[in-house]
Amino acid sequence: MAISLVNDVILPQRDLILNEHRLSDWLPTTIKEVRALGWEEVDVVLFSGDAYVDHPSFGTAVIGRILEREGLKVAIVPQPNWQDDLRDFKKMGKPRLFFAITAGCMDSMVNHYTANKRKRSNDAYTPGDRAGARPDYATIVYSNIIKKLYPEVPIIIGGIEASLRRVTHYDYWSDQLKPSILIESQADMLFYGMGEKSLVALIEQLRSGKSIKELTDIPQTAFIVQVDQVAPTNDKWKDLELFGFESCKTERINYAKNFKVIEEESNRMESDTRLLQRHDNQIVVINPAWLPLSTNEADHFSNLPYTRLPHPKYNGKGAIPAYEMIRHSINIHRGCFGGCGFCTISAHQGKFIASRSEESVLREVEQVVNMPDFKGYISDIGGPSANMYKMAGIDLSICKLCKRPSCIHPSVCKNLNTDHRPMSLLYEKAAGIKGVKKAFIGSGIRYDLVFHRVNDETINKGNLAYLDQVIGNHVSGRLKVAPEHTADQVLSVMRKPSFSQFLKLKKFFDDTNEKYGLKQQLIPYFISSHPGSTVEAMAELAAKTKDLNFKLEQIQDFTPTPMTLATVIYYSGYHPYTLEKIYTAKTSEQKLAQRKFFFWYKNEYRRDLLNELRKMGRTDLEKMLFNK
Repeated sequence: MAISLVNDVILPQRDLILNEHRLSDWLPTTIKEVRALGWEEVDVVLFSGDAYVDHPSFGTAVIGRILEREGLKVAIVPQPNWQDDLRDFKKMGKPRLFFAITAGCMDSMVNHYTANKRKRSNDAYTPGDRAGARPDYATIVYSNIIKKLYPEVPIIIGGIEASLRRVTHYDYWSDQLKPSILIESQADMLFYGMGEKSLVALIEQLRSGKSIKELTDIPQTAFIVQVDQVAPTNDKWKDLELFGFESCKTERINYAKNFKVIEEESNRMESDTRLLQRHDNQIVVINPAWLPLSTNEADHFSNLPYTRLPHPKYNGKGAIPAYEMIRHSINIHRGCFGGCGFCTISAHQGKFIASRSEESVLREVEQVVNMPDFKGYISDIGGPSANMYKMAGIDLSICKLCKRPSCIHPSVCKNLNTDHRPMSLLYEKAAGIKGVKKAFIGSGIRYDLVFHRVNDETINKGNLAYLDQVIGNHVSGRLKVAPEHTADQVLSVMRKPSFSQFLKLKKFFDDTNEKYGLKQQLIPYFISSHPGSTVEAMAELAAKTKDLNFKLEQIQDFTPTPMTLATVIYYSGYHPYTLEKIYTAKTSEQKLAQRKFFFWYKNEYRRDLLNELRKMGRTDLEKMLFNK
């Protein structure tokens, strides 16, 4: 069916921050709002598991604004009720083009449950921090409802839940291997990673008269074909078949082998390989990713006409905690080349850094300054990691051949530009804008990047000056960093630097505080029960951190989440790159035995910990922890 869309739409310019807003400044969320805009129908209905916050840090707002910029009439249905007569799924009627679905900014199961699978009593993406506003496996639930109500209308799924479940994956909460979310959701297409470029390409092809079923050549998308069909070929790409769903269930090592291929292909700058995975009589086809965003593209998507505010429908219903945390923050880049074994950032946002221009960032700082509730404090100028802004390969031709999952583990790549001076200059300019009393850096700092030495001494000095600048001017009393563990064998599995690097940071932090007469705290994050960690390794962690005068507060049990190295090890028992077996604590008793060592100073754990240490024969640790 040919589809006629408006080309070259020019939208009226809107101020991003106004003292007063009209309801029409937001995308419509009710049929009454749709009618007030003079629309008889909508082109796209976007369902989201989050409340609607019109801010560039919330994916639903970004997708909605891109569709708007492309000249489409888009309505948003945030947190639809899936338990009543389904009126929320019907109220917008049938869209002209397609339904779009996202579970929100988090996987719904991570949102709902703790590492111990206990139901959370709050939801930071819901007004009033209220739990229960979305279902478990929200993408699947929403999609199945819509498919039943409107079987003839295409469904596109995206967001982090769909992105990281695009292939066979381990689901910790049901403790089983699950097929691609495309299979269970019955969706027609999946956008993985950050979907802006895929969305623009989709609209362009719909304008050309194609149907969604025909759109098989858009990068960073996935779709299903039947086994007896020939998967559409593409001259640019070659095909690589993964072990199928049934094969992964039968032999866990096949699931581990798949991960290595998926991660390497995901981390290539220019992949030319489509991944195919069989699920019974269906094949999931995953097209390779786009090139990383250019600076101009990053600026464009950041500068769309967001109000930067929650929709007025939430007035009087309580604050949305996730928004409160970032309302006065600025995101300066996306992507992360750290490749941490337990983290999904590179799997979703990509390994290569896409940085905004200095001009775009500073313009947004000025917009934040003009917000009526701004009191002078920028809460964060950062990204997934604070200090990767404008970092890239020195020779990009080398990057194009690279498959490394991390640019800084096991050592910092010699081809990586680690110059921190662009960030130092940006911080100075942001802090100097009239109305800014203080600009904080709230994102995590990769201190191994700061301390890395290169042949250019001006860069080395500039990197240390950056850390001095952050500690002296941009810390709100507590600098949070993430050593994660103290044992090198565990840190190696995590793809994190040696604990000796943290000791170096602590000394620098203490010396800098003394130099400026400050009394700031260094707050380290640690994880227990991570693959490779043992009770003895946790006992050593307790002793080492006690010796540094830490009583740990930023701690957590390892939570297996889809598409991470650590999760693959947890489920399969094998390291995907070496195929060696690695121990992981799995039972509640094994996890508690490790977690208790975080709280060595609590009397209720003393007897248990002493017994554990004596069973190990570690009288040295007993003395370090408990001798007065």
